[in-house]
Amino acid sequence: MFSHILVPLDGSSLAECVLPHAVAMAQAFNARSTLVRVLERSTTTGRLKSVDPLEWQMVKAEVSAYLNNVTARLQEIGIQVENALLEGQAAERVLQYARSRNAELIILSSHGRSGLSGWNVSGVVQKIILRAYVPTMIVRAYRPSFGKLTGLQYRRLLVPLDGSQRAECVLPLATKLAYQHESQLILAHVVQRPEMPRRAPPTHSDLELANQVTERNQLEAAKYLEQLKSRLALDAQVHLIVSDRVTATLHELVESEEIDLVLLSAHGYSGESRWPYGSVTVSFIAYGTTPLLILQDLPLDEVEPTLAEVAAREHKGH
Repeated sequence: MFSHILVPLDGSSLAECVLPHAVAMAQAFNARSTLVRVLERSTTTGRLKSVDPLEWQMVKAEVSAYLNNVTARLQEIGIQVENALLEGQAAERVLQYARSRNAELIILSSHGRSGLSGWNVSGVVQKIILRAYVPTMIVRAYRPSFGKLTGLQYRRLLVPLDGSQRAECVLPLATKLAYQHESQLILAHVVQRPEMPRRAPPTHSDLELANQVTERNQLEAAKYLEQLKSRLALDAQVHLIVSDRVTATLHELVESEEIDLVLLSAHGYSGESRWPYGSVTVSFIAYGTTPLLILQDLPLDEVEPTLAEVAAREHKGH
């Protein structure tokens, strides 16, 4: 499923929180890995600062030694791994390298060298996620790290489903991981009560109609989940919840069920190709607190460029 895993590092201990996860994924899928580090030149008022050539070579030698050290540590435990030292803007160079080397999974630390902040992911990580168009995994650097390179296990996996084939595209991946880690796989579906926006309180007939729709959807969802469960090669738990708040309910389920890894398709039933991610996935990127693995269901050529991208291309070099 994944044959090449890309692991960006920046030399910080925060960024290294991804390493146990990279090992776990490489072992589960028998994949080769590439560690990448991007060296950025400082800028002043939009222009590159002049850098002493000797000093720059010393920095490169130091960073190369760091990468080689981490590579050796991973090779000692049987991981097929290499490394690459790149120069330029971090997000852009990581994306270029991922595409040129056909990386099938990018594993990212939420924060790195710039330190922890109130934002759930750093600016570089956000840029990579929004333009990767390949599966990506986010490890929360502000949560306690596993500490060791080997032995990480995902005990409880959560797959939110909305009844769409798009959402189901993560199931082969989730099943594989659950089998490899002897995990409990949890399938969750939230039935949303119908919204009735109005100034006056809903009438009895309004409430009755809403309850009928909810009960019908709940019945159909129960059938769907049971049919889905019967097709899986392992025993999965099923959570069918009725709620006014789909996304918030899923976040609460992650906490109450002590989930170790959330697996999501980039889009669900209502997802559009105008954006790389649907609303539920965006919420888990921005507000989730556990490791998150996103399977991108749209190839790059099917995603519509934003107005910002179009403008940037038109004014490139101006």
